[in-house]
Amino acid sequence: MKKIDILTIFPEIVEPYLDSSIMKRATDVGVVQFGVHDIRDFAKNKHKRVDDTPYGGGAGMVMQVGPIHRAVESQKSQIKNSSKTRVILLSAKGKRYTQRDVERLSDYDNLILICGRYEGVDERVAKYIADEEISVGDFILTGGELGAMIITDSVTRLFPGVLGNEESAVFESHSVDGYKEHPHYTKPKEYNNWNVPEVLLSGNHAEIDKWRKSN
Repeated sequence: MKKIDILTIFPEIVEPYLDSSIMKRATDVGVVQFGVHDIRDFAKNKHKRVDDTPYGGGAGMVMQVGPIHRAVESQKSQIKNSSKTRVILLSAKGKRYTQRDVERLSDYDNLILICGRYEGVDERVAKYIADEEISVGDFILTGGELGAMIITDSVTRLFPGVLGNEESAVFESHSVDGYKEHPHYTKPKEYNNWNVPEVLLSGNHAEIDKWRKSN
C-alpha cells in the first residue's frame, strides 16, 4: 500500500479534501493511506510555537527547522524501505510541478509533504531534510497546503485501482508532452441552440477519431 503523509500546522484544511471523492475512494479500496500531521505537535515549547523571527532582520516570521525535522523523522521511523521514500518541501522557489513529476512521484511508496507557512521555512529544511522543493506555479500562496493537495490528488489518481477506468489516466491532457484532451459532449444533443458536432453523432468511429485528434 502507498502512503502519503502531509505535515502542516493546519490539518483542518487538508483532512476534508482527503475524505472526499477520488481520494476517499483510494483509501476505501486500500490503495493508499493518508496521514495528516500537525507540526505543532513536534514543538518543544509549552505554547506549541513553530516559528520565530529571521536572522538578519526582515518582515514576517520563519518556520523553525526543529519541529519540521522531528515531524519528518517521526514518519520515516515507520517506513521499512526508505529508498522508496521522497520528502518534498512545498516552496515558491522550488521546481515547477509538471505531469512528468506526477508520474515520477507515483513510483514512490512513501511521500512526505512539508507545508510551509508565514514568510518561509528555515533554509536548513531544504538543504538537509527535503529531497526536493516543488512549486505548483509562479505565484504565491498563503501556505503549502493547497500545493500538497495538488500533489496528493495528481499522484493518487495514477495508482492502479483508483480510477474506475484505467484509460482515464492514459488518454487525458498532459499524459504526453504537448497533448491536450479533445472536447467532450453529452446529452442533450441540442441545448439553447448550441449543438453537438454532427460527426460525434455519425457513428463513424474513424471520422470521430480524426475529429478528436484535430481538436
